[in-house]
Amino acid sequence: MIAQTEIKHYTIDEYLELEIASDIRNEYHDGEIVPMTGGTPDHNDIASNLVAILKAALRGKPYRVFILDQRLWIPGANLYTYPDVMVLPKPLELQTGRKDTLVNPCFIAEVLSKSTQNYDRGEKFVAYRTIPTFQEYLLIDQYRIHVEHHIKTAPHQWLFSEYDDPTVTLSLSTFELQIQIAELYENIDFSTV
Repeated sequence: MIAQTEIKHYTIDEYLELEIASDIRNEYHDGEIVPMTGGTPDHNDIASNLVAILKAALRGKPYRVFILDQRLWIPGANLYTYPDVMVLPKPLELQTGRKDTLVNPCFIAEVLSKSTQNYDRGEKFVAYRTIPTFQEYLLIDQYRIHVEHHIKTAPHQWLFSEYDDPTVTLSLSTFELQIQIAELYENIDFSTV
């Protein structure tokens, strides 16, 4: 008979205490701690390209841009996570009693990897949609030119668009910002993928 491994469930306080001391980032899924995989150089470049575009465009405007290591608390899904890129309006809203955990993003972007793409499109997007301030979601494929764009048009309604042409311009409605798809993929060489 094969013994089943019992999954330990952690309280939020236990998770946060462990996370402070951890050398790696971990998500918290309703009591379970899930290690986050490391990214590839292309993953990092794409996220950095988007952050550079957003920082330049939003300079002097009432927003803050965060990348990779900023924790987000989603109480409606009992989830702590680290989006690849997120933008929050000022003033930032922090989780009650915390100085390191945000709760009010208006824009989130994830760079898709083979191991996380289904989660980013599915369960994670469902969790993000429980955030009242969340208005726009960008999913950027790191293995080919392909961008998926979701814009909230009304409560419980999202408009979906996708882009495979590097010369096309995508419009972020939250910031009235235009981005040419090729800018997201600057320095990415698909011949080595």
